[in-house]
Amino acid sequence: DWDDIPPSSALEVISEEEAVQIIAEPLLPIQSSTLRDYVDHSETLAKLVHLGVDLSQVEKRQKAGQLLLTLDFEKDVKKILLFLKDVGIEDNQLGPFLTKNPYILGEDLEALETRVAYLKSKKFGQSEIAQMVSRAPYLLLFSVERLDNRLGFFKNELGLSVKKTKDLVIRLPRLLTGKLEPVKENLEVCQIELGFQRNEIQQIVFKTPKILTASKKRLRQTFDYLHNIMGIPHHMLTRFPQVFNSKLLRIRERHMFLAFLGRAQYDPAQPSYVPLDQLVSLPDEVFCTEIAKASMQDFEKFLKTL
Repeated sequence: DWDDIPPSSALEVISEEEAVQIIAEPLLPIQSSTLRDYVDHSETLAKLVHLGVDLSQVEKRQKAGQLLLTLDFEKDVKKILLFLKDVGIEDNQLGPFLTKNPYILGEDLEALETRVAYLKSKKFGQSEIAQMVSRAPYLLLFSVERLDNRLGFFKNELGLSVKKTKDLVIRLPRLLTGKLEPVKENLEVCQIELGFQRNEIQQIVFKTPKILTASKKRLRQTFDYLHNIMGIPHHMLTRFPQVFNSKLLRIRERHMFLAFLGRAQYDPAQPSYVPLDQLVSLPDEVFCTEIAKASMQDFEKFLKTL
């Protein structure tokens, strides 16, 4: 997944003093490679397990196991847990959150508080921040400069107002933590290859932010089918950009069934007009009865002929 790489600060090599501490206090079964074996000897690990942290997942993350073994629960971990609760992570979410981002336990508390203060200064509300942090667990590992650059990038690149930029990242907070390259490439694909105007791209992205992180191949294939085979003009795709989140197979099967029945009409000026969002979002039964005016059996029989 493109957003699962923590920032480099989280992976810093531990200092010599820390390394000496690890060696000085033999953390029994030395030959062991799994964190589970340390639980009996480490109060920190035992308490994290009690919170619901999945150690088998944590040890897959680079250097995360080493980090946890150097931390003292009372001195290092407790304050971060209290901080996360303050941010709005619920008690039952702490375990899953730390499983995804154990690195936060090694971060400087003041730095974390500064990042939250920055988001508040940008008028993100308490519950919005909580939602963003739980949906993009690495968010608070990033410096204020980086968060600021990110918000600036989306605001300027897309020509969005401050409020719309905020709404965008609240809905897809991974935009603040993921790499920017794929996002820039997708914007280029939309503009240069698919031929959308800048104001259309603005509307598309605002309605379905996921387009910024979708696979380019899928964007191209879906567009090609909708535009070149189904004849949907750009302005209609701009009105219903959620079609880009649908599986191409589903679009194709439904379109072909409607075409077979003589009902594939996507022009709003026509009486038997089929809105694109209904074409893709309705469950099969509803699609058949409401849109195709046919039975599920007819649809299933038709699909076998494809």
